[in-house]
Amino acid sequence: MATTRVLKHIRAPRDVVYEAITDAAAVQRWMVPEGMTSEVHHFDAREGGTFRISLTYDDPTSVGKTGANTDSFQGRFEKLVPGREVIQVVEFDTDDPDTAGEMTITYSLSDASAGGTILTGIHENLPPGVRPEDNEQGWQMSIDKLARLVETRH
Repeated sequence: MATTRVLKHIRAPRDVVYEAITDAAAVQRWMVPEGMTSEVHHFDAREGGTFRISLTYDDPTSVGKTGANTDSFQGRFEKLVPGREVIQVVEFDTDDPDTAGEMTITYSLSDASAGGTILTGIHENLPPGVRPEDNEQGWQMSIDKLARLVETRH
């Protein structure tokens, strides 16, 4: 199983970044790569709480993991340490064994020496049908959106 990592300096305090990772309205805005739209169906940000999100390609000819042009996934919050760490276990809603299985996503937040926050993201146990380079690219787009969102708020 593959693992991808992203690292991002965000010009906002850790608490502000943490809030955007654990707030459904914020997640709908940032946790979506370019060329897709997001819908948060359910989001209970507490340890043991669950969530379900769908990402739909703007291009109707794109092929999704769940439906014709949609990737839906569900998961749970394994660990929440305010201002420091969010660990989620997620899996695609799919019948395809190549894209099935639980993945672990960890967001670690630390103080940046230049001010702001260093976000380290680790996405573990990618299914064999998800190319690590595609996952990393999509995740980087989303983290860049997260940075823009919280930097304009702060």
